[in-house]
Amino acid sequence: MSDAWQPHVVVAALVERDGRYLIVEEFINGELRLNQPAGHWEQGETLLDAVKRETLEEAAWEIEPRAFLGTYIWHPNSLPYPFVRFAFIADAIRHHPDRKLDQGIVRALWLTPEELRARRGEWRSPSVIQCIEDYQAGRRYPLDLVREQVEAR
Repeated sequence: MSDAWQPHVVVAALVERDGRYLIVEEFINGELRLNQPAGHWEQGETLLDAVKRETLEEAAWEIEPRAFLGTYIWHPNSLPYPFVRFAFIADAIRHHPDRKLDQGIVRALWLTPEELRARRGEWRSPSVIQCIEDYQAGRRYPLDLVREQVEAR
């Protein structure tokens, strides 16, 4: 096994409103990509804290997670490691239109699945459309499916 193999744990928010999904346009290696608000899980936070933080930083939306959608593993050929994505279904609570977005994020927008499919070449990963298709198929799991146990210090 290679020492370079170290999965990157990320969270993603699947936020739907009136048949449209919250998507961010971001520059990755100089190319415009589409993704749900998503990012790395940081030390000291729960996965739920991480998905709320990432959505606020990338899309300027406060959200409230209401269900667990699933775990998605993607290993791009261009990288020596896979991404392990924990996706959560969330409600949009409050927008902060004047909030500065994370570096690399161009804007947040609401797209229908058809609009997203028409931009297939811009997806950050196959998980972008898979999450929407799973949501449309009715996949929903209780938030407590993800158990976080922290040892007392």
